[in-house]
Amino acid sequence: MPEESIEHVNFKELKRKAISQPLITSLFTADPSAHVFNGKIYIYPSHDVDAGEAFDDLGGHFAMEDYHVISMNTPESLANDHGIALHVKYVPWAQKQMWAPDANEKNGKYYLFFPAKDYQGIFKIGVAVSDSPTGPFRAQPHPMKGSFSIDPAVFKDDDGTYYMYFGGIWGGQLQRWRSGQFDSRNPDSPVAHLPEDSEAALCAKVAKLTGDLLEFDEAPRDVLIVDDNGDPLLQGDCERRFFEASWMHKYNGKYYFSYSTGDTHFICYAIGDNPYGPFRYAGRILNPVVGWTTHHSILLFNETWYLFYHDSSVSKGVTHLRSIKVTPITYDENGLINTVNPYQDFNVGGK
Repeated sequence: MPEESIEHVNFKELKRKAISQPLITSLFTADPSAHVFNGKIYIYPSHDVDAGEAFDDLGGHFAMEDYHVISMNTPESLANDHGIALHVKYVPWAQKQMWAPDANEKNGKYYLFFPAKDYQGIFKIGVAVSDSPTGPFRAQPHPMKGSFSIDPAVFKDDDGTYYMYFGGIWGGQLQRWRSGQFDSRNPDSPVAHLPEDSEAALCAKVAKLTGDLLEFDEAPRDVLIVDDNGDPLLQGDCERRFFEASWMHKYNGKYYFSYSTGDTHFICYAIGDNPYGPFRYAGRILNPVVGWTTHHSILLFNETWYLFYHDSSVSKGVTHLRSIKVTPITYDENGLINTVNPYQDFNVGGK
């Protein structure tokens, strides 16, 4: 929700109409990547702090510097904050902006995947490893070779292969890599280097990971989202095209790639037959929440599917001070996800 509209929101009424309440209020958390490890839910969010930065479309006010891990026995139980799992000061290559992370497990080891800006101001993706799902995590000394942009999401397929989906436009810098190298021109413009509205939209990226989960095993490929005619979505199709916040899950043998539309504030999804796509646009999962950003994850727990997401209701609309939430989701007989309205009879509205 655009910040200029916040003053018109009745937050007491909003809380009453919200379909779910914040999982934790002792700190601000966002971008929840949730997984089930050993029968328990572990959430890997970003940690919002008020660094006093002015709002800007490049995301400079999102000045996060560490990660906490949140655990829950069930989606209905109390959430437990396990404290700092990794701080930017212990990541040799990273200078600032520890944005939305993800995690996964292999052979009893736990891997935290995270973006951060290096000392040249360029987002790269790092990996940190722990013997416990709650950390502490020890970061690798260098970012992943060939990594760029933000929002890593690591999906384990049924055959044991791991794939990373990543990327985000505007402040996430994805548009600056169109030539294969970082384009530093027009550094203060979030929309410089984007395709024209009539051109194919920028795509998220996907790459299979190496067996140790520390590097790409191949060059990243485009995650192509197409319409019902098989044509790529256009950059000007702002209510459907990819912006950031990749996630992948499987349902009835199909691959569901979900993502945020960013400046139009929807969580949408597209369906494919394999991890690489192409993915056919299928609809919206979540309508806009209070707060400019929207970011999510989806998991299956005890035969029920859940959507983890965030909003800015606790901070009364402050964009960079968010709180994570969870709600069940359902599918219709055709495998389509029934759209969730985060507030009953209260439509925040898109842009």
